[in-house]
Amino acid sequence: MLKIENLSVEINGKQILKDISLEVKKGEVLVLFGPNGSGKTSLLMTIMGFPRYKVVNGRILFKGQDITHLPVYERARLGIGISFQRPPTITGLKTRDLVKRCADDKEIDIETLAKELNFTNLLDRDVNDGLSGGEIKRSELLQLMVQQPDLVLLDEPESGVDLENIALIGEAIKGLLGRAPVKAISCRSLKEEKLRKKRSGIIITHTGHILKYVPADRGKILYKGKMCIGGNPFEILEQISKYGYQECIRCLGINNSI
Repeated sequence: MLKIENLSVEINGKQILKDISLEVKKGEVLVLFGPNGSGKTSLLMTIMGFPRYKVVNGRILFKGQDITHLPVYERARLGIGISFQRPPTITGLKTRDLVKRCADDKEIDIETLAKELNFTNLLDRDVNDGLSGGEIKRSELLQLMVQQPDLVLLDEPESGVDLENIALIGEAIKGLLGRAPVKAISCRSLKEEKLRKKRSGIIITHTGHILKYVPADRGKILYKGKMCIGGNPFEILEQISKYGYQECIRCLGINNSI
């Protein structure tokens, strides 16, 4: 689904990602760990194609196509979707209208989907205007669920969400990734529902709370702009929780000078 080869990225002349190589298979969910400032969000923004993130080396392949220099809207049309950690407020644009545009001509019952996300009474609010952290996350997920991308990029989906609502967010993400049924998305038959494809995903998480609800396949640590190690995401989270990032890196034989 996604292949990144020797990717180096700069912002305003400062290198923030160094020689990143990464693959995400079709239907695979990758969890990305790393301390603040390690480049996790920058990697997602680069994959999505935001122009502030300048690729100085390497390339990004999506479904076999080189998208390294494609604009954001073309990547979205090809099937990449993103949920921001801190999305902007858009005054003058109703959430309902934005969601309808994301849905395009897909057979999706927006009202039912909004009800599943406890978002019905917020559909006619301006996008993210005056919403709480949890409400903003639900708005982002609603947009992604109607877009139905093949690759989902989630930047700290549990950030700003209280423990009471994290289960709702987690179940919504599970459905978005094709690992649980979504009632509001039309399927022509029970057989089609059973064969419904799993989407690929990259999830950034600090707390790991989201892993209680979303079955992830692999984990990686991004440290000082470089991809360091990979393995079972639950085992990685346990080691980080016990020893911290620097100690994990040291114990696994990774040079701290990177």
